Amino acid sequence: MTLIGAGTVVIDGQICRPGWVQTTGRRIVDCGAGMPAGPVDVAFPDCVVVPGFIDMHVHGGGGASYTEGNAGDVARAAEFHLRHGTTTTLASLVTATPAEMLSAVGALAEETRRGTVAGIHLEGPYLNPARCGAHDHTRLRAPDLAEIDAVLAAADGTVRMVTLAPELPGSTEAIRRFLDAGVVVAVGHTDASYEQTQRAIALGATVGTHLFNAMPPLDHRVPGPALALLADPRVTVEIIADGVHVHPAMVHAVIEAATPERVAVVTDAIAAAGCGDGAFRLGTVPVDVESGVVRVHQTSTIAGSTATMDQLFRNVAGFRPDPDAALTAAVQVTSATPARALRLECVGNLRAGFAANLVVLDQDLGVVAVMANGVWRAGTTDT
Repeated sequence: MTLIGAGTVVIDGQICRPGWVQTTGRRIVDCGAGMPAGPVDVAFPDCVVVPGFIDMHVHGGGGASYTEGNAGDVARAAEFHLRHGTTTTLASLVTATPAEMLSAVGALAEETRRGTVAGIHLEGPYLNPARCGAHDHTRLRAPDLAEIDAVLAAADGTVRMVTLAPELPGSTEAIRRFLDAGVVVAVGHTDASYEQTQRAIALGATVGTHLFNAMPPLDHRVPGPALALLADPRVTVEIIADGVHVHPAMVHAVIEAATPERVAVVTDAIAAAGCGDGAFRLGTVPVDVESGVVRVHQTSTIAGSTATMDQLFRNVAGFRPDPDAALTAAVQVTSATPARALRLECVGNLRAGFAANLVVLDQDLGVVAVMANGVWRAGTTDT
């Protein structure tokens, strides 16, 4: 049993100063405001304790990628992001051939069972070539039910989300098939109209993949998918809050308009995260990193990011002048909202019975320590 005390703890969305969390094994057994009843095992008097971050859209980091499902690479990427506070990772795959996709899904299914990642996000191949972004346009294709069934069989329940373009032929049947399998359907990399997006939502799509990126911009006469996603209370919108993909003022406006309960910030990070500038690959596509920005080689097309969730937490926390409102909003969009969007149980909050996943932040919101499933995995615990 471990009793953790801190100057500030965000418990179930409420700021407690001071606060405490008690863990046993992999679970939180109790938590509360004020001073704990007994002596603490680990004290962080000048720090903030928040739930572990949940990244529902990430392709890799620390020089390693989830793309091929290689066990060593998966562990290396997940460990890199863990050091930055991400205790729950959905491994995102890019568009690949049918054989490559089946191989990667099968390998990542095994890593999900091992607990290295929390599941698989299929970003493609059912995307619109007109909005392919950094995906290999030669491998994009319309949904095929036989292929979908093969992928679902290989995944054995580990595919948690799929991003697709609802205007493609066969998308209606694909959405239904994925939903029947318990997979969250996201709209993204799409040229869909406002009305087509509304129909996808009516069918059961509940996530907008990296809002504004790889979709038509908002227009007052042709509002497109972005407004349809923002306007529907059933939809959670991802947003890459790195200051590159979306202007900070727009990120702030989205969080204020949709509320933090409907916004999940994501990194969309690739293997280059944490590696500095240079040449990398995203699947088969060569990309270059310059000043921390990833672009498809010799183009202006942004290709994922080098961001980490702690960086995005700090960015969101800086949007509001009220520090308490800023802190609770940052916690919501980095933990509770993605957990709800993915229908993940017992993560995303500091609450009795939930997984003992937490991040200790200093006064500048830098990571001091990380606990995942009751084990200190990064930083110092002798503060």
